[in-house]
Amino acid sequence: MRHSILALALLTAVPTIAMAAKPNLGTVAERSGYQQTGRYDEVIALCAAFQQVFPQSARCFDFGTSPQGRPMKALAVSTSGALTADDARAKGVPVVLAQGGIHAGEIDGKDAGFGLLRDLLQGKVGKGLLDKQVLLFVPVFNVDGHENFKAWNRPNQRGPAEMGFRVTAQRYNLNRDYVKADAPEMQAMLALVNAWDPLATLDLHVTDGAKFRHDISVTGDPVNVGDTALREAGKALKAGIIAKLKTQGSLPVDFYPSFADYDDPASGFVETAYTPRFSSGYFPLRNRLVMLIETHSWKTYPERVHSTYNAVLDTLELVAQHGSQWRQLELDADTRAAQLAGKPVPLDYKTTEEKRIIDFLGYAYKRMPSTVSGTDMVVYDERTPQLWMLPLRDTIVPGITVIAPKAGYLVPAEYAAQVGAALRLHGIEFRTLATPQANAEVESFIADSVKFAAAPSEGHQRTTLTGNWKPASANLVAGALFVPIAQAKARLVMAILEPQAPDSIAAWGGFNNSFERKEYMESYVAEEQARLMLAKDSALQAEFDKKLKDDPEFAKNPMARLDFFARRHPAWDLGYNRYPVLRTGTAY
Repeated sequence: MRHSILALALLTAVPTIAMAAKPNLGTVAERSGYQQTGRYDEVIALCAAFQQVFPQSARCFDFGTSPQGRPMKALAVSTSGALTADDARAKGVPVVLAQGGIHAGEIDGKDAGFGLLRDLLQGKVGKGLLDKQVLLFVPVFNVDGHENFKAWNRPNQRGPAEMGFRVTAQRYNLNRDYVKADAPEMQAMLALVNAWDPLATLDLHVTDGAKFRHDISVTGDPVNVGDTALREAGKALKAGIIAKLKTQGSLPVDFYPSFADYDDPASGFVETAYTPRFSSGYFPLRNRLVMLIETHSWKTYPERVHSTYNAVLDTLELVAQHGSQWRQLELDADTRAAQLAGKPVPLDYKTTEEKRIIDFLGYAYKRMPSTVSGTDMVVYDERTPQLWMLPLRDTIVPGITVIAPKAGYLVPAEYAAQVGAALRLHGIEFRTLATPQANAEVESFIADSVKFAAAPSEGHQRTTLTGNWKPASANLVAGALFVPIAQAKARLVMAILEPQAPDSIAAWGGFNNSFERKEYMESYVAEEQARLMLAKDSALQAEFDKKLKDDPEFAKNPMARLDFFARRHPAWDLGYNRYPVLRTGTAY
């Protein structure tokens, strides 16, 4: 029988005589009736207390240090005898990573997780579940953001009274950082993931958005993306959590409930396949399961913690039942990924225009003119439930698809430090070439369109490239890197090194120097050279005349006309718009 979280709070408020000498495992949230959440010193104390009270089944450890010097705490909890990554791997025990507070104002996961751990270890719920798995619990990922603590850090969220802030002390949004991994916190998390290799990751959040009656959304992958056969496990985990939540009194939805048009409920919803800057887009590239658990911000804090508690417990029940089968599906997906050479691989996904009408539990609302904004505003009436019949677009298909290289990628020595550091963070295999390679047969990507973002994002100027891979030859000095495609993380390799991938190094502006023009020809020199070129080449004259006739914009643009000749002159910079990483059909 499941206990309500508020009832359990009363049980923990008065310790039994037998436990009187042991640390109190209750939380500030429980003692306050879920009106408050504790500060980070509570996390540090509770982590140590769990290990003290349950030394055979709980291990508290640091997995990193924040930029402000705070320890990043994790708890490994299991009654299987596996409390280290090595033991879990040796015993074949699946690991579930529950990650709280990546956005530190959305802190339901921290308080739900501590309550659930205590109840599991005291045998109040889920008896036997920890015999079959390790729960790796990170109460707060964004620890510095957690201590940027005040009321109104989440203006469209009901409780707690005060909470942390969305971004880190360095103002990184950690759930935009999985692939680029700028933040020290993310680098620590990736090291944790590399060590423990979780079967499934739960990323615990709170939504923004409109007012409605649904209390929690469950989304994740691989369901629409990634290895096709592994989607069987992703769909089963997602559907299983949703089915269990319904029996526990929740009103879950299986898509993120954000309107297609920002504040217009009638516009309906569009399901999204997330790119790997997000947790839910990242783990499928590693052939692992991930679920994004989002409680609804307008539910009260006790309600949100309760539904988060249940969602994590439900996941543990499902992994206890299906974990060995799902792990085998993941390992099979690893094998298939290592055989992607020469095959088409989607770099991103898109939602089609196909739609269906769904029932959605909303409230009555109306649009009224606003004297503040000068436009219409939406006013919800939470006293009047209303059934909304809304369109949902949830058919997701591949977007940009490329053929994987036959052997892998070559990174010139001058970029080896930059790219190698990124690859190491993700546990990607590569080799350093000890000898030069002359006239290596490669593929080179020349951009025919480069668009720099007008505004920065996460401290980067993002870049969108179009172009094609073409046969070429290259001379590489010793120290170049070879990144084989024949590895389990092949999809992640392509997400990082394919220039058109949405979260690649190139897309985040890491190679922008390659797409900036560095040398110019003075206009009077270009005029001279153009006349000499035309005098020597009648075919060039014909090409120029045709361009003038067919392209009026070109014809009236003096600089474009001069550039026509500059690009065909021997002085033209052949490195301009050339993506520096190469593809190869030869293994090194």
